[in-house]
Amino acid sequence: MLRFSVLGPVRIWRDNEPLPSGTPQQHALLAALLLREGRTATASELIDAIWGEDPPQQALATIRTYASRLRKMLDPGILATESGGYAIRTPADSLDLGIARRLAADADRARAAGDHALAHTLIARALDLWEGEPLTGVPGPHADTERARLAEWRLQLLEIRIDLELQAGRHAETVSELVSLAAAHPLRERLRELLMLALYRSGRQAEALAVYADTRRLLADELGVDPTRELITLHARILRADPELASPMASHTAITTTLVIAPPAQLPATVPDFTGRDALIAELRGILSGTGGAGRVRVLALSAFAGVGKTTLAVHVAHAARADFPDGQLYVDLQGNAPRPAEPETVLAAFLRALGAADEAIPDTPAERSALFRSMLDSRRLLVLLDNARDAAQVQPLLPGTGRSAAVITSRVRMMALPGAHLVDLDVMSPEEARLLFTRIVGHERVAAERHAVLDVVGACGFLPLAIRIAAARLAARRTWTVSVLAAKLADERRRLDELQAGDLAVKAAFELGYGQLEPAQARAFRLLGLADGPDISTAAAAAVLDLPEYEAEDMLESLVDASLLESAAPGRYRYHDLVRLYARACAERDEQPASGQAAALSRLVDFYLATAAAVYALERPGDRLVEHLSVPRRAGLVFEDGSEAVDWLYGEAACLLACVRQQAAAGSVAQAADLLWAAKDLADAGADASQYETTATAVREAARAAGDARAEARARIAYTSLLLASGRFEQADQEARLAVQLAHACGDPLPVGAGLHDRGVIAAYQNRHAEAERFLTEALGAYRADRNRLGEAGALSVLSRVRVETGGPSDGIEPARRALAIFSAMGLTLREANCRYALGIALTQAGRPAEALEELSKALTLFHEHQQRLWEGMTNFRIAETHLAARQYEAAALHAERALALGSLGGERRRAGVLTVLGRAWDRLGRNEEARGCWSEALSIYERVGDRPETTDFRELATSGLITV
Repeated sequence: MLRFSVLGPVRIWRDNEPLPSGTPQQHALLAALLLREGRTATASELIDAIWGEDPPQQALATIRTYASRLRKMLDPGILATESGGYAIRTPADSLDLGIARRLAADADRARAAGDHALAHTLIARALDLWEGEPLTGVPGPHADTERARLAEWRLQLLEIRIDLELQAGRHAETVSELVSLAAAHPLRERLRELLMLALYRSGRQAEALAVYADTRRLLADELGVDPTRELITLHARILRADPELASPMASHTAITTTLVIAPPAQLPATVPDFTGRDALIAELRGILSGTGGAGRVRVLALSAFAGVGKTTLAVHVAHAARADFPDGQLYVDLQGNAPRPAEPETVLAAFLRALGAADEAIPDTPAERSALFRSMLDSRRLLVLLDNARDAAQVQPLLPGTGRSAAVITSRVRMMALPGAHLVDLDVMSPEEARLLFTRIVGHERVAAERHAVLDVVGACGFLPLAIRIAAARLAARRTWTVSVLAAKLADERRRLDELQAGDLAVKAAFELGYGQLEPAQARAFRLLGLADGPDISTAAAAAVLDLPEYEAEDMLESLVDASLLESAAPGRYRYHDLVRLYARACAERDEQPASGQAAALSRLVDFYLATAAAVYALERPGDRLVEHLSVPRRAGLVFEDGSEAVDWLYGEAACLLACVRQQAAAGSVAQAADLLWAAKDLADAGADASQYETTATAVREAARAAGDARAEARARIAYTSLLLASGRFEQADQEARLAVQLAHACGDPLPVGAGLHDRGVIAAYQNRHAEAERFLTEALGAYRADRNRLGEAGALSVLSRVRVETGGPSDGIEPARRALAIFSAMGLTLREANCRYALGIALTQAGRPAEALEELSKALTLFHEHQQRLWEGMTNFRIAETHLAARQYEAAALHAERALALGSLGGERRRAGVLTVLGRAWDRLGRNEEARGCWSEALSIYERVGDRPETTDFRELATSGLITV
């Protein structure tokens, strides 16, 4: 049997199973036909209904398409075609609007016959058919008109129902609803009239008169009119306390209540070892116990993922605030995570009984029960604790209607749909709170000597209260275990969730309840996103994992945040709690079918990172042959408009990208891991990310060697060489580069050959092995030219310039530097141009041309700063200081030497000693002898520590004078 609804979203059911009803325009066609209740609508009428005065060119064909789709969905004969139009022929009781009209007509007849109780029941049943705004989301002018008409009719039905309730003597119960309705429809005078009457009959004459004064002022201000004659007359009758306004005697159908003597006290017991959250408890109690404003509803909604301790905290806060709610406390577990959550009408019945209502006085309909509940709380100060709620719709009927009472809600989802609620997102405990909770459960004696092991345990628990309680309970029940034994068991991530189980308590089971409520697409996203090793994940990376457009991925991520299974670390970034991530991976192993789906998801993530990192590399180095040598996937990564944006992405994504590299290496995908490591080589120079980059490069190198993949090993070694060079570890860097070149020659990979020879030349130059440096660089030039790598060629020329400055005449380094600069400039490579200008500046300084040198070095410094190259910023400031010193500009020399030291990234202790030496010379020339000696002493200490012997004139002179010891 088919059923249709328009008093809310437009929907179709077949035997209580919803059917898909298509696009919004298809909804509009269906609504237009249903509202005609069997009468035929012509095609032109339907076009006007859906699109109004601006229909598309193919409107008629579109109407026919929609009708065809609708006919296939419905039973035969339901959608009829007549005279070029359409009609839906359905039984009278298959459309909610038809049922509501029949009930309203029956209610009119019952009222005419004097059976007000029956009329009230029929009107209430008709109103229950509404499910929010009629024709929700349906577009088109016809839908707008009908929506307004149906909303007006509903208000009329509400007025009739409330009038019947006033006649039945239920004036106190209607006040709160009338206040809300009058606020929503301030110019509707019939509602104001009913509110005045309800207030007067409730003994609130002053408030009834205030409603009239407010209404008269509002009508005058908004419309420039006076109240209706009926409202004026009622006002006069209230002023003179007309006896006929008194409440009529309630019939036997009227709802009556009898208050119990003792107020309800239903709160569960609080846990005796409750720990921490003192500031939050004080804040929440203050919100609950505040005076509030007139008509204000105090609602606290606590949300978090499973195990954070929502219920424990809510119960603790409720007990702390009991004195502020002398009329009692109500409690219910709404079973929001169970297959069948508690029905609001059932909960309301239990609440009403607790408040003293007799069974025969409890109304039948949910709306009436909710209204009675609010009425009974109207003059009381009572606290309602709604635990484990599924969603806002479940708790809405259970909330108090005034600010005298308050409610506390706990849920795994954020209650954003509750207007006026104070939302609180609970987090895990702090490390100190977690340690204290563990200690209270286990006992101080057992943990006193194992503080570090305790921190390991609570850290493995992710500072999650449920996990800490389970771990502590297991230890407390095993007298032969030490804390270290427990910590060792929890250290194994593959077994951790299984270890966190004690009796009926289990972290995995708590997570399972939330996971079980997810839609299939959400569950898939939850599983797959947990596979990535990064500390968090961006929206774009998540879209790659899920194989979705970015906007769809964002919606999916936000839905998981709302379900408290994912955290929004920052705009556009998301992360799992450690234990939730482990559970997500367990779900992927169990539920992801086929199993290859996990590998495919991670492969898409690697593709995304590699394509995007290669795009950053290429944008910084247009024309570089690297990207052609990498296995960059066809799948597009991100597209950047400028280099600054690209560099920001690389550094912002560093932790996640490097985690992805390590994950791939551990899984045996060493080729992709090595390529991604090389594409992100800029991170080796970034300072803050260098440590992670080194760990990652070492992992890839060892994995490639174990796998026997010479190509990947050579590339990983060259990537590692970049970092070693940047940190001044030249001997180790030279060894890595030498092995990389050997491996690359053996497997025929030109990329590490040129790069490795280039790096060896740089290392030899730093170590003053100038003949070897020139040989390596000359070989590198040959390799680069054979590979048509113009960028590599220019880079080698740039370093060769510096070598020839040391080995040839003062001007020998200028010519290769200018050749390199011409290549870089022609290719538009600003970062490489900066390196070349740096080399040219050194050559010009050595040639005694300081003005030209400072011009080149200043340009290099600007470019290094723009590209966030802190190491090279520091080194360029050092070279500028040397040039100023040679030009006898001592103050400028000291300024730039200090800037070099302040940047803190100079690539090793030797370089720092060189800067200190220059700064000492500048200060010495300025007469600041104490500062100069301090710099030279620190420089000498560094030279001795690294096993180097300075040969500068400054140190020889100082040694002769006895100021320092060489």
